[in-house]
Amino acid sequence: MSKVGYEQDVTSIVMSDQDNVATLLKDVEEEETLLYVINGQKAVLTAKQLIPFGHKIAIKPIEKLATVIKYGEVIGAATIDIEPGEHVHVHNIEGIRGRGDKAEGEKQR
Repeated sequence: MSKVGYEQDVTSIVMSDQDNVATLLKDVEEEETLLYVINGQKAVLTAKQLIPFGHKIAIKPIEKLATVIKYGEVIGAATIDIEPGEHVHVHNIEGIRGRGDKAEGEKQR
């Protein structure tokens, strides 16, 4: 298991190089610059709006219907295009686990 070093100025966390979102470690103001580490490299990003502690921010472009990946796991699908720096939450993603109406080949009702 690899060891991740602590970075004093890190304001959001990314747990997998597959992630397209980071989780905020504090409340973030619009236009605030964030620091996160991915693949051992520091990266910066500017928030496009106020985002509360614990919420997600896009670190890569996420196209409509593309999966949202957090901690290396799919947590939902984008309902609109999401740009890096935008808040990622229930207003622009929906869960896809256990959705019988989203199952491939499901009959339309």
